[in-house]
Amino acid sequence: MKKLTILSIISAAALFSASCKKDFAETNTDPSVVSTPDVGALFAYSAESLENYQGAEWVWENLEQLLRFSQHLTTDPYELSNNINSRYRVLYNNVLPNLVEIRRYTSGLPDRDRYRNIRAATYVLGIVQALKTTDMNGSMPYTQAMQARTTGEIRPVYDSQQQLYDTWLNELSKALDSLAMPAGNQILFGQSDIYYKNNWLHWSKLANTLKLRIAVRYERADVNVTKRVFREVMESAAGPIDTDESQFVYTRPQWNPIGNDIDYRSPRFGTSSIINFMKSTNDPRLPIYFTPNDLVGSFKDTLTKYGKTLPAFIDVNDPLVRWQGGPADWTTDPVKATWYKSTFDVSANNKWRLIGFINKKFFAPRYGGNATGELLDYMVTRAEVCFYIAEMVQKGYGAGFDTKGTAEDWYKRGVESSLRTMNTIAVAAASTTGLTGNGDAQVQAYLNHANVKFNGVNKLERIYIQQYLNFYRLANEAFTFCRRTGYPRNNSTYYPRNAWNEPIPRRYPLEEPALGTNNANWLKAQQEQGFTPNDRTATTLAAQRLWFDKNSPAFGQGN
Repeated sequence: MKKLTILSIISAAALFSASCKKDFAETNTDPSVVSTPDVGALFAYSAESLENYQGAEWVWENLEQLLRFSQHLTTDPYELSNNINSRYRVLYNNVLPNLVEIRRYTSGLPDRDRYRNIRAATYVLGIVQALKTTDMNGSMPYTQAMQARTTGEIRPVYDSQQQLYDTWLNELSKALDSLAMPAGNQILFGQSDIYYKNNWLHWSKLANTLKLRIAVRYERADVNVTKRVFREVMESAAGPIDTDESQFVYTRPQWNPIGNDIDYRSPRFGTSSIINFMKSTNDPRLPIYFTPNDLVGSFKDTLTKYGKTLPAFIDVNDPLVRWQGGPADWTTDPVKATWYKSTFDVSANNKWRLIGFINKKFFAPRYGGNATGELLDYMVTRAEVCFYIAEMVQKGYGAGFDTKGTAEDWYKRGVESSLRTMNTIAVAAASTTGLTGNGDAQVQAYLNHANVKFNGVNKLERIYIQQYLNFYRLANEAFTFCRRTGYPRNNSTYYPRNAWNEPIPRRYPLEEPALGTNNANWLKAQQEQGFTPNDRTATTLAAQRLWFDKNSPAFGQGN
């Protein structure tokens, strides 16, 4: 047996040696070079990258800046740190490279037509992140980006925001055409499609919804494009996201992007504008979004016992006295702002917080050692779609085609979807919920509330405010909404915006590339947009606007 084994090894070695001498180039390749990429793995990496960087984004941008600027919450003011704009790095380092490689590789295969839907999905997924990136940066490389490997282009031009929008609308339309074709022989992603599980119809609905996102951004620059795109979406066989199942959601057990950083540098609180409005409408989302103060049980008896009187901003007979907000800009009401971080001391054993926090578990289910709860990140929702359609129908943009409902119909659909989706997030987070049972009674009661239902007076404002409330978990969309509409309005009798003193940056400063790289194209783009290069001051970033934002009203001055 030993002799046979040794002879076999010698024979194999001799055969291997002969083959190496015969054709070394064919049989010996660099093992570090992947000649046949795994399309599913490439896609999964890009898909995961849309989400897995967002812990830093939540801490440095959403909670500290954007949601404060939109007045969904308030916190200590900080200048824009050097940690902002991670979306830009992620787009070019983590999202686009693999998507472009999938297109290149599958286009060269003999059965390339069987990868048609996969290529279409790469455009849709990439535009999710790309649109979010231009929202705060303006011009950026896209049409010439990711071409160094194939064309040698290492200094791509910066496409203007208008060019980006037009390019993406075209890419999304082509993707929709591809996805609308028979899919019987199409290669699937398998488990790599972490969002839609190879449901091509849902990818089509997401594509149409992204077209709506672009359409509302286009409105102040060219309303005719907005109207055209709106019609395209409504006449599309697939339509936009219109079911809970077609919402664009990231979920992974134990995913904890914010964690204990929910209070990093400062705790977060509700503003009086959002708290008071939600109280006035008995909004089921109030306990989902915010936590109550310490005025529980027989607090009035305790006040009487110790001869104490609460500050004037609190009505002790308010049935929702436990929910209180304060100034968005603390300098506008410094006395009330002191209660954000101070307790009302009635006695040694009764020290009460008068203003509650944002609902931390709603944002970070596992903060503070919590071992239960799952984060559901709804990045694109049905409610968002409904409010866009309601808005455009109300403005008269739906003339001449079937909008599948009136502005009021879409408004009601949006409100109900928002209530249910936010409650679903709260349930998954093991947080405070707003609906009980199947929720039907509470949803209907809210829709029938005098301050919610259409009354023939301020219909557009009601659509806007519900759209605004729905964006509580989508900071980028919330800030974009406030920029493009000017709502909430400063002196509204319906939903008044909080007073505000400081300048609000309407964009991020896009840092100059490393010297010796793409500096000339970067500088050209900055100058074409009317930006002062490398100026990070808030006043400059407030005054020098992005293309989509140039004709928008000032904050709080919507019309």
